[in-house]
Amino acid sequence: MFDTLRNHLDVIWGFLVALAVVLVLTPAVGRVARVLGIVDEPLERRRIHLQAVPRLGGLALFFGVFVPALAFLDLSGPYRGILLGAALATTVGMADDFRGLPWWVKLGGQLGAAAIAIDFGVRIDRFTFPIVGIHELPFWASVALTLVWIVAIMNMVNFLDGLDGLAAGICGISGATFAVIALSLGKPEAAVLSAIIAGACLGFLRHNFYPARIFMGDSGALLMGFLLATVSIQGLLKTAATVALFFPLLALAVPIFDTSFVLLRRLKHREPLYLPDQAHLHHRFLRRGFTQRRAVLYLYAWCAILGGAALATRFVPFRESGQWHLWPTIVVALVGAIAVGATVYIVLVLEILKLTRVRAWAGRRREAKDEQSKAISA
Repeated sequence: MFDTLRNHLDVIWGFLVALAVVLVLTPAVGRVARVLGIVDEPLERRRIHLQAVPRLGGLALFFGVFVPALAFLDLSGPYRGILLGAALATTVGMADDFRGLPWWVKLGGQLGAAAIAIDFGVRIDRFTFPIVGIHELPFWASVALTLVWIVAIMNMVNFLDGLDGLAAGICGISGATFAVIALSLGKPEAAVLSAIIAGACLGFLRHNFYPARIFMGDSGALLMGFLLATVSIQGLLKTAATVALFFPLLALAVPIFDTSFVLLRRLKHREPLYLPDQAHLHHRFLRRGFTQRRAVLYLYAWCAILGGAALATRFVPFRESGQWHLWPTIVVALVGAIAVGATVYIVLVLEILKLTRVRAWAGRRREAKDEQSKAISA
């Protein structure tokens, strides 16, 4: 009982300390970035702001994570590796914010950060599937899959950082979702780090929400992506929970969906995968006439609904001791339907699935049925 209370208090205090540190440090970091000339100029490709904005916010986010992590985490094991990897990810991002790095140098830095975490034991070493149970992975497959996961999430968060407050808000919602789930799974260290992520992102939103006075830059995006990727491994995937695989996929579904759509589009049109463009979800919202604020709030709501689906999957006892329970299963099915409905709504609003194609497909089906009916009548 005492340990449970202490874990809950550590989660709350981690959140509050991270929130306070980022709130206080971010304006100072913004002033330093302006002095050093680390600013995003308007009218560049993919830029939609109208004035120069400092982009070194990742430094404030790093200290917002580092300070409470020293106070509330056990740094004798994997979480030391996570903090060291986070420091490298932030450093690589800051170098890119300041000078601009070739894509292969950034990728090398991301792989280095992931390798540090793996060396300290942060690995996807098994999956728990609903029917077949726990499936152990060979060491080489574990390392390869972990590298891909961490680097992919780092880049997905970086790609998502295109509107004021968007990446910070999505990462904050994901962090809060991870904190609740990890605490319920008996992973207090992961819960504390997830709460720290959520607190840091909320504090940063005070200065980053539209109209933004500072951007997180690559330093912040790579940091948040790295932290979410590693904490999802350490706190969610390394459990015996039957549906553990779905927790990070649901909580991080927005950046995963956004990046997957953009990559598929670039492959279709044979465009370079590493060049920026305006094909992301947030850009499509703006082209549909949404304001920045409204587009961000829509994406927040979508992320929160998907996070709610992850929480429902964890806390509604629809299957216990190998037995399915009717009403809890119905509740989970309804929550899942809402999550799917929200996703389909976003897809249709942004015309990712073209409405004209849907109507043409429906028209062809009607014509086929009419012809079939006439043939039967004849």
